[in-house]
Amino acid sequence: MIKNERQYRITKGWIQKFTQTLGHLDAHPEESDSLHPLLRKAERDGLESQIETLQQEVREYEALRDSPPRAFRLDSFGETPRALIQARIAAGLSQKDLAGRLGLKEQQIQRYEATEYASASMARVSAVLRALGLRVRGEVSLERDLTAGAASGR
Repeated sequence: MIKNERQYRITKGWIQKFTQTLGHLDAHPEESDSLHPLLRKAERDGLESQIETLQQEVREYEALRDSPPRAFRLDSFGETPRALIQARIAAGLSQKDLAGRLGLKEQQIQRYEATEYASASMARVSAVLRALGLRVRGEVSLERDLTAGAASGR
């Protein structure tokens, strides 16, 4: 997932480099004549796959940035970090902007996002939600009956 404009520019650069490499393979097939046809195909397929993956990441980032959704659906609590990052991008805030709203350094937001908020406390996540102007609605439900264990003292 692309999380900032710097990563966006870098990703676009990699797409360009991989596309040029693919073009070079097509323009100079004699250079890979010594390769077994299966290896040549694997090399080509790998480049095409990487280009498509990076293009998808660029499309997702551009969609968040240019046509932000009004809501982010979460199917589990574990999806919260990704939603926070997406909401920041959709709100048009840089990592530096969010840091400023929280009274933190930009590097702290970069660390939080790089680790998907693994080291952030619940209080910090709550502060990020407020800083982004997010409201959380939903439910918390038990996946299985825990009352049997409670009745037996476990």
